[in-house]
Amino acid sequence: MALSEPGAAVPEELSPLSQQREQVRGRGVPSGVVVVMEDGAPLTAPRSSPQERTPSGGAEPRRGPEQGERRAGPGRQLRVLLTPLSVAGRRMPQKRLLGAYDDDGAGREAAGKRLRAEPPGTPPGSPPAAAASPHGSGSNGGWDAESDGSDGGGAAQDGYTQLSAYERKRLKNITENAKFFAALKLHESAARLHKIATRGQSNVTKRPKPKKAEEETVRRRSMRLQRVEPSVLEVPTQPGAEEEYVPAGPLPMVPESQVENSKLTEELLATWMKISETKPNDTKKHMCDMKRYQYSLNSMVLSEDNVKKVVQNRVCSVAIHPSESLIFVAAGDKYGHIGLWNVDCKGEEGAHVFAPHNYSVNCMHFSPSNPAHLLSLSHDVLRCGDVTRAIFDEVCRSEENLSSFDFLEDNASTAIVGYWNGSVAVVDRRTPGTSLELSANIGFKITRTVHVHPVNKQYFVAAGSVDVRIYDVRYLKSDGNKPVSTLNGHTKSVASAYFSPVTGNRVVTVCADDKLRVYDTSSLSSTIAVLSTVRHNNNTGRWLTRFRAIWDPKQEDCFVVGSMARPRQIEVYQDTGKLLHSFYNIDYLGSVCSINVVHPSRNILVGGNSSGRLHVFKEQ
Repeated sequence: MALSEPGAAVPEELSPLSQQREQVRGRGVPSGVVVVMEDGAPLTAPRSSPQERTPSGGAEPRRGPEQGERRAGPGRQLRVLLTPLSVAGRRMPQKRLLGAYDDDGAGREAAGKRLRAEPPGTPPGSPPAAAASPHGSGSNGGWDAESDGSDGGGAAQDGYTQLSAYERKRLKNITENAKFFAALKLHESAARLHKIATRGQSNVTKRPKPKKAEEETVRRRSMRLQRVEPSVLEVPTQPGAEEEYVPAGPLPMVPESQVENSKLTEELLATWMKISETKPNDTKKHMCDMKRYQYSLNSMVLSEDNVKKVVQNRVCSVAIHPSESLIFVAAGDKYGHIGLWNVDCKGEEGAHVFAPHNYSVNCMHFSPSNPAHLLSLSHDVLRCGDVTRAIFDEVCRSEENLSSFDFLEDNASTAIVGYWNGSVAVVDRRTPGTSLELSANIGFKITRTVHVHPVNKQYFVAAGSVDVRIYDVRYLKSDGNKPVSTLNGHTKSVASAYFSPVTGNRVVTVCADDKLRVYDTSSLSSTIAVLSTVRHNNNTGRWLTRFRAIWDPKQEDCFVVGSMARPRQIEVYQDTGKLLHSFYNIDYLGSVCSINVVHPSRNILVGGNSSGRLHVFKEQ
C-alpha cells in the first residue's frame, strides 16, 4: 500500500521530510501501521495525539548526517507497509528475549527485522529488502521514539528497550545463570563419561544365544478322523486291590492286618463275650441332683494311658459297651473300619481294627438287650457283629445311601433307618434276608439322624436339611406322610436331633447357624416352641465330623457336645442353656472331639477326633 504526497498545507519552516511526516499524521494512519519512506526511514503512526507524544521543550529529535541528506530531496514518494507491532506491555517469550537482547547486539538486529524499508522502484506489496538497525547513532535511519509507545530518552543503558525494570532484571539473571552453567562445562563432562562407559562395555564379549531349532507344527487329528482303532491299555492291578473291596454277605471277625485269628484277637473277642454275659444289676435310670452331678463331672480326668489311636482315619461314630466291670469301646472311621479297644488292657494288644464296610461308618450301637451284638451302619449296608459267632452278618442292604438308625424296641429286633435322600425305612432283623419291611417318603431332602422316643417307642424324630419333625411309625406309608410335631426355628442344615434319655420330654438339636436348641416335647403338639437357645460355634469345616449333641443317659436334663474353643475341650450343658462343665487337658487333648458318647451307668466319657484317636475321661 502506497500513499502519494498529500496536498495539504504544511508550515514552511519545517523541512521537506518533516512536512511529509506531518501530512501522514494528519491523515490519521491507524495504530500499528509503519510508514516506509523511499529512503528506507520508517515512520510509525502515532497511537495518541501529536501533542501528547511531542517531547518536552518542543525540540525536534536530533538526526544523523544521512537524515540531513534526505531533507535535500524534495518531492519524494511515501509508501506504507502494514507490519504488526508488539503491543505495549506484552511479555515476550523467554527464548525470544534472550535472542533479541544479548550483549553483542545481534538480538537487536533480529528484533529490528520488523522495521524494513523498501528501496525506490520496489513494487507495492513486495517484502522489504533490507533491515534497518535501530542500534547505533542513527546510521541506517534513526529509531523513532514514538514507534514503540515510549519516550526516546527513557531507553535503558544496557540496551533493553520496551521492557520494564523487573523484566530487565529477570533477563539479566537468566543471562548470568547461563554463563555460570556454561563455565561448568557439564556437557563436556557428560560426553567424557559416556565415552568411558561405552569403552568399558565394548570390552565385554557376549556369548551368542543358541538359536532354537524351529519345530514344525504338526496338525493334530483325532483317532476317529484317522479311522484308527483306539489302543486298549491294561491297567496293572495293584497288589491287594481286590481285598480292599468288602464283599456282600457274612464276614469273619478277623482283624484287617492278619489273615488268620491270632491269640491277641481271640483274647479281645473273649473279653467282649465275657462282659456281655454279665448284665447290669440295676437297669433303671436314676437322676441325681445338680450339685452331685457337677461333683462327678469334676472327678473325671484324662490320663496318657487313656488316649489311643484306634482307627486310621476320621472317627464318624463311637459306641461304648454297657459293662460296669471294664471299659470296652468301638469306633467307626471314614473308610469302613471298626476299631475295638479294651481300655483297661494296657499296651498294643488292647486294640484291633476290622474292615466290615466299604464306606464310612455313620452310626453304631451295642444292642441294649444283648451287648454281644454290635450293629454298624454304612452307606450301603447295616451289619451286626456277633461276637458269639465271630462274624459280621448283614441285616439289610440297599442301593440307596443309608445315614443312621435306631432301635424301635428294647430287644433291638426292629429298627428305623434313615436315608441320605430324605426317606426312612423299617427293618426287622427276624425276617430272613436283607430286604426292608417298609420304605416311606417323609418329604425331606436329607435325613441325617433318626432317634426313637425312649418311652413311647412309636415316635421318632428325624433331622433333615432344615427340618426337624416327629413322626409316628404306625402311620407311615410310602408317600404323603404327615408329621405329628414340627420343631421350627432352624435357618440352616441340622446335624442331629435326639430325645432326652429318661422321659423324652426334651429334644436337643445342632444347627449350622451356630446354635444349640432345646425343645419341650412333653406334649406333642403340631408345633413345638424352643425352650432354650445356646450360642455355639458349629462351623467344623470340611475335615472335621459335624458335632452331635448327645444326652447323658444318667442325667435327663444335661447333654454333651464337642467344641471349637481353645484349649480343646468337650462341653456339658444343662437344658436351660447353662454351661456346667468343660472337659479339657492341655497335655493329652489337643484336637477337636466331634463325636462323643457317655457310659449309661458309670462316669465315663469317650471322645473321638478326626485322626482316629479316642480320649477317655473317667474317675480316678
